[in-house]
Amino acid sequence: MHYLNISFSHKNSTMEIREKLSYPDDEHLHACLSKLNESEAINETILISTCNRMEIFCSCSDIVLATQHIFEKLTARAEISIEELEGRADIFDDSSAIHHLFSVASSLDSMVVGETQIAGQLKDAFRFSYDKGHCGQKLARAMHNAFKCAAQVRNATDISSKPVSIASVAVAKLKSVLESVEGMKALVIGTGEMSEITAKHLVSNGADVYIMNRTKEKAFVLAQECGAKVLDFDQLSKAVNEFEILFTATSAPEPIITDEIIKSCEFDRYWFDLALPRDINYHKGERINLYQIDDLRTIVDENRGLREDEARKAHTIVGRSTVAFFEWLDTLNIEPMIKDIYSKAFEAAKIESDRVIKNKYIPKEYEQEIRKMSEQVIKRFLHDMTSKMRSVSQDSKSDMITGALQFLIKNEKQEIPDKYKCEHDLSIAQRGSK
Repeated sequence: MHYLNISFSHKNSTMEIREKLSYPDDEHLHACLSKLNESEAINETILISTCNRMEIFCSCSDIVLATQHIFEKLTARAEISIEELEGRADIFDDSSAIHHLFSVASSLDSMVVGETQIAGQLKDAFRFSYDKGHCGQKLARAMHNAFKCAAQVRNATDISSKPVSIASVAVAKLKSVLESVEGMKALVIGTGEMSEITAKHLVSNGADVYIMNRTKEKAFVLAQECGAKVLDFDQLSKAVNEFEILFTATSAPEPIITDEIIKSCEFDRYWFDLALPRDINYHKGERINLYQIDDLRTIVDENRGLREDEARKAHTIVGRSTVAFFEWLDTLNIEPMIKDIYSKAFEAAKIESDRVIKNKYIPKEYEQEIRKMSEQVIKRFLHDMTSKMRSVSQDSKSDMITGALQFLIKNEKQEIPDKYKCEHDLSIAQRGSK
């Protein structure tokens, strides 16, 4: 079994490329995951699609065939040549795939290093794939350890001590242009996490904020939480020509603001399109200052420099966590444990055979027969149990069973052989000692 990650992000792809590769709704995402898992080389798949990245993470039996299949499906959807996709993509396999996953979960690969949204986005992507049956135990192990690594990074460094996101960077960009937004009318379209962060920042800076969303009830909830007002979505064509400030971050598959509804105004407008696919598509020069995700790199680069020292500490944690993960995977092989169980049982049989012969309960000339009989009894007794152990080794609960076995085969000094040590050891031993 191998791990494979194919990544398109702000580092290697333009917004146009990421836009074509994005999956804005669950229906398209479900269909894509189904097609990816059609390959005999791919066992499980997770796909994460955000404004800054589209990544496919899978377990596979053949890296070359799996990679080829993924690119074929992506080129069919995005209508981008395989040559261009291969030239842009970052491809990670096995240890490098896990290291990359842990880095992404820890926000070290984000445009804004230390931002807190990516962990939640990864969890949503994993939960969706798992619930729909597109992934199982193999990727679940990797994802759970990725979240564990991200938690260690947050606890051991200050990289997320002052949470920053694309939304807060966008507001910072607005403030750098206008110096102050106090008293200015601002329209926030959408009610997702990006919109929530934006609205709160604008309200805290004194802007007169309105929330707009296709589902008005969601707009009311966000407006109440932020101290903003609500505007009906059907007033969009009028609002874009009345508001000085506009932030939009919807999941619409097509632009919601186009040339048809934009009119000339006697004031400057500042628009921030934080969506992918993009929400705004216009070609007029109507005193509109439009900023998109990739236009925010200057502030992002400054943020990266300020957090460089903490990022180095975080990378060290990611590296150690990657090594620990593969060491732990090695412990999940059931066969060495079964071998040790038989070995311990045969040793016990030998000790008991030696005892009864020494005490002359059985004549010494029958020593070989006694030992053979004892071992045969042990084999017959353990056969059904070891067969069940092998049969559940691929089940979702196998990690728990493996941990219990590790506890059972430890020696009298409460020590477990190095080859069996894993994250379950301490917790199981502590529960057993209470």
